Amino acid sequence: MTQAMRDFLRERNIHEVECVIADMTGIARGKILPKDLFLNGGEMRLPKSVLLNTVNGEQPNNLPYVGATDPDMICVPDLATIRVVPWAAEAVALVIHDCENFDGSPVGLSPRAVLRQVLKLYAGRGWQPVVAPEMEFYLVARNSNPHEPLLPPLGRSGKPESGRQSYSIDAVNDFDPFFLELSSFCKLHQLGVETLIHEAGAGQMEINFAHGDALELADRVFLFKRAVRETALRHGIFATFMAKPMETEPGSAMHIHQSLLDAASGANIFSQADGGPSALFFNYIAGLEKYLPPATLLLAPHVNSYRRLSRFMSAPTNVHWGYDNRTCGIRIPNSTPANRRVENRVPGVDVNPYLAMAATLACGYLGMAEGLTPSAPSADSAEHVHDQLPRNLEDAILRLRQCEPLSEILGELFVRAFCEVKELEFETYSRVISSWEREHLMLLV
Repeated sequence: MTQAMRDFLRERNIHEVECVIADMTGIARGKILPKDLFLNGGEMRLPKSVLLNTVNGEQPNNLPYVGATDPDMICVPDLATIRVVPWAAEAVALVIHDCENFDGSPVGLSPRAVLRQVLKLYAGRGWQPVVAPEMEFYLVARNSNPHEPLLPPLGRSGKPESGRQSYSIDAVNDFDPFFLELSSFCKLHQLGVETLIHEAGAGQMEINFAHGDALELADRVFLFKRAVRETALRHGIFATFMAKPMETEPGSAMHIHQSLLDAASGANIFSQADGGPSALFFNYIAGLEKYLPPATLLLAPHVNSYRRLSRFMSAPTNVHWGYDNRTCGIRIPNSTPANRRVENRVPGVDVNPYLAMAATLACGYLGMAEGLTPSAPSADSAEHVHDQLPRNLEDAILRLRQCEPLSEILGELFVRAFCEVKELEFETYSRVISSWEREHLMLLV
């Protein structure tokens, strides 16, 4: 450990360190170590198979992906990610780790390694991606019964929201104690949160992040989800990042704004010297058009994700593109030439942020590498186009399996493993008999 790390822990009187990695679902895994053991205990090891957990804790046959002996991997702390855990009862620090084999090579099953691999391709071309995620989520009343629908929570007024309150200041103020503490936690946790708004759904909020490096933003999104959930629990409510938590309310997205800088000059390569859009800008859009459909599994990774991707529910069902057109899956916001960017509106907020960032950047990279040409921009509503994205998890798995260019960029072993994890989740889900089936089929068919 560096002296700076030792000083950080000493100056803050840290007692324990949370050593975390993100599995394929985006769940934090790892160990909590006493400070002295973290500093002096050497490397942290975890089984490679921990990366293969489904969202409900099962694992597919991991033999093809980790070997017959279920070996360990070395978890190496990224010292740039150390921060204080502000909601902990005692002084606790957190460090995100990278997963490495014993020869020092990255573990290809690790979502953080997948994103690093994509960013390495950009660096090889002298390009630096800049991203800015927008995260929607719901505050809901506590609910311990999964068979009961979720409901908006009670605010300071003592009443739940009875209708949609898009951009309402008063609706946000109704949860002032929650947001004041969340804002304090985000500042102490160094998450770089910029803007808070009330979104369309009852109890639905949106937080925007300052733009920056893709890996750093993925780290911050990964940590932000936990910060929101922890804060909500302290205020007697739940926060959910399900893509579609309530059947009559809009789903929750994680829109990703993307631009590219020339690493040497810092200039936005989506713009020409005269301010007009560059050829690479259109190549990038074309890459998203072509490759977002097979990449959808990484942007809509759960059975619930596809309930969000439905028509007339403020979510895209297409990969058309347009200028300031929110009915398109690919939106080009109005901006100056220096800030020219692309917004990918397909991802749900239920994504693993490392994989969502990696997927959207991989699609754009392929468009530039292949010199693709986009379709004409959509000037009118694109709501009528609803057959371009996968309609369910099974379809999405099949499309990703069949896309060799994405497998080459993301890692063939990773893609096969991720698809198998998702297939197991779907099999488990398919065994569940829903209340709709009991209500409408039990006595009528």
